[in-house]
Amino acid sequence: MSFQFVHLEAFSRKGDGKGRSTAFVFAEARRDPAASVHVANPLPPAVVFGIGVDEVERLHDATADAATTTPKGGKPRKIQKTQHTLMTVVASHPYSMEEVRADLEKQREAEDWEKRTVTWLRSQYGDKLVSVIRHEDEGYFHVHAYILPDDPAMRASALHPGQCAKAAVMAAGPAEGEDIKALNKRGDQAYRQAMREWQDSYHETVAIACGLTRLGPQRRRLTRAEWQAEQTQAKSLKTTIERAKAVKEKGESFITATKEDAAAIREEAAQAKAEADRQLAAAKAATEAAKAAQDKAVSEQRKARSMMARVRQEAARVRAATARLQRLPGALRSVFDGFRNSAVAARIRQAVESEMEALRRAADHAADRASAADAGRREAEIRAKNLRENFAEVGRELAVARRELAALRPPEPEPERAPSISMPGLRRP
Repeated sequence: MSFQFVHLEAFSRKGDGKGRSTAFVFAEARRDPAASVHVANPLPPAVVFGIGVDEVERLHDATADAATTTPKGGKPRKIQKTQHTLMTVVASHPYSMEEVRADLEKQREAEDWEKRTVTWLRSQYGDKLVSVIRHEDEGYFHVHAYILPDDPAMRASALHPGQCAKAAVMAAGPAEGEDIKALNKRGDQAYRQAMREWQDSYHETVAIACGLTRLGPQRRRLTRAEWQAEQTQAKSLKTTIERAKAVKEKGESFITATKEDAAAIREEAAQAKAEADRQLAAAKAATEAAKAAQDKAVSEQRKARSMMARVRQEAARVRAATARLQRLPGALRSVFDGFRNSAVAARIRQAVESEMEALRRAADHAADRASAADAGRREAEIRAKNLRENFAEVGRELAVARRELAALRPPEPEPERAPSISMPGLRRP
């Protein structure tokens, strides 16, 4: 393993002393022939994040043409072409492209480094980060990031931590007893400190996890043995971080599974408790209903017993009264008077009177029918008697007529029997 490499630089539309303008930067990123003479076999860049190089250039140029600045006490005017309007960041991994293509493990490490680098860039610049591309036609695995300022004046210097730190010191002015030279020196110190913190941020976020050291051996004048020892330490630290990450993931997975199981258990317990509460409520309701029914039954039983006792008492009184009536017919009126003194006796008397009235009506009806039947019988007997008398009279008259007829008829050898006389409504005896 080796040390980290990350570098930022701003560009203007006019270009610097080396002729590097924003147009040249975009041409070099696109691998235009005129800007790619340093590459043996140019290849189109691979977009890792955001938009492609052509879209970045169009967006940059349109924003720069519309950007304005307002001098103190003056009117808004277009920004100068010498103003830095594009910020770039280059980050490189120590693996060569041949190593990445030949070794899957190194390819995995390089891709992990790339993802971490993009994440760090997004945390640093937010929405101002518009594109990250990867070049695969150079010696080492590396990426280019393009950041566009979002202020009206499109000042790329506002995205440079070192320039911002020095500008803040210079704007505050010299301290007491400090001249311009000392103030500028203090500004340079603030510049270096801000850039050191920027590099430290990348190291803590990306390099440590990828096994890269913060600095190389030459600047610190390390011997080869010391440099190899630091590389071994960085690699061990990377392995430790990976193991810790794996353990953390396993722990989080276990915690998640445990939480899910616990949630399922809590849900089942809640459902069981709800069902138990429901059944308990139903049991309580059934118990209360049973108790109420039992109380009502007991009350009804008590009422029935009381009524039966009163009925037995009244029955006994009725039997006694009946016996007295049988023995003392003349005391019937006094018994009825005694009944009037009791509400129960009144109901019994009313029932008896209604029954007696019905019996009297039935007896009267039967007597009427018997009287009518007796009258009919006497009438039938009279009619029968009359018929018998009439029949006897007719018989006598018939006998007389027969004798008279016999006297008038001459004698015959064999006398014939006299013809029978048929009378309507009469039968022969």
